[in-house]
Amino acid sequence: MPKSPNQKLKLLILQRFLTRCSDEAHPVTVQEMIEELARHDVAAERKTIYDDLETLRRFGLDIVQRKDRSTGYYVASRDFELPELKLLVDSIQSSKFITQKKTLSLIRKLENLASVYEAQLLERQVYVRGRVKSMNESVYYNVDEISGAITRDRAIRFKYFEFTLAGERRYRHEGAWYTVSPFALIWDDENYYLLAWDASAERMKHFRVDKMTNIEPTEQRREGKETFKKLDMSSYTQRVFGMFGGEQQRVRLRFLNHLAGAVIDRFGKDTILTPDGDEHFIIAVDLVVSPQFFAWVFGFGAEAEILSPEAVRLQMGREAAKIAARYE
Repeated sequence: MPKSPNQKLKLLILQRFLTRCSDEAHPVTVQEMIEELARHDVAAERKTIYDDLETLRRFGLDIVQRKDRSTGYYVASRDFELPELKLLVDSIQSSKFITQKKTLSLIRKLENLASVYEAQLLERQVYVRGRVKSMNESVYYNVDEISGAITRDRAIRFKYFEFTLAGERRYRHEGAWYTVSPFALIWDDENYYLLAWDASAERMKHFRVDKMTNIEPTEQRREGKETFKKLDMSSYTQRVFGMFGGEQQRVRLRFLNHLAGAVIDRFGKDTILTPDGDEHFIIAVDLVVSPQFFAWVFGFGAEAEILSPEAVRLQMGREAAKIAARYE
């Protein structure tokens, strides 16, 4: 009897079946493996199945035999365990820069890394509809274009837009091209930002990746490398609030003691908290003074105070006065 043309796929079919259809709670029997192979027109006997299982073990597949009421086999360990996959699903769901369509697509792909039974547990975590997500479907590919340009040491050009009251795109600079040298992608406050050198302004700027379109690499090599080398990227997002640009300054602030956790969350555990009496502490940090910084301080009400520089302190007072006047 001639062999089926699918016979050479036997090990691959077995590997896929065990990976997708077995786990510790759902072992599969040798008979079920034979039936699965038969569905793909592959002949198999019990003895050859045992040999195949041993071959897959030597190849690295962690196949464990379980003996209780009936003997069964399952894949005991995978590249990603279920808790790790749940963590990835949660991260994708909470990312505003990934559109709803792409979110669902990525989660389906993650489910393929688990057994069909574990995939059902992941499915129960999917609560995407109705969440605030990016409206720019191309953002996923924007990240790839930017990363490629950084790797090839090339500047990029793109168009940048914002939304009007009618919810329509309006391109900035009347649709003119922006040309910048990309250096880093930063995930901050659930948004993706590009950190790039703007040669015309001679400084680093931030751009929301989901508001960039028509990204193209240029033949121009990147500029601003010396400025980028001076940045401490490990603490960069601690100093920049909401990715708003501005002048970096040494700012001293005073807080009530119970806000220590909030301050450490913002500036890191290495921040020095100096006691100031029994109820307060003072910090001195280098940060970019911007409207978002004032909003952060204002969120603590009278429990936080800017001490210096005096110009920053006075500016905070003016901002607070504007808000107070609005509600008088």
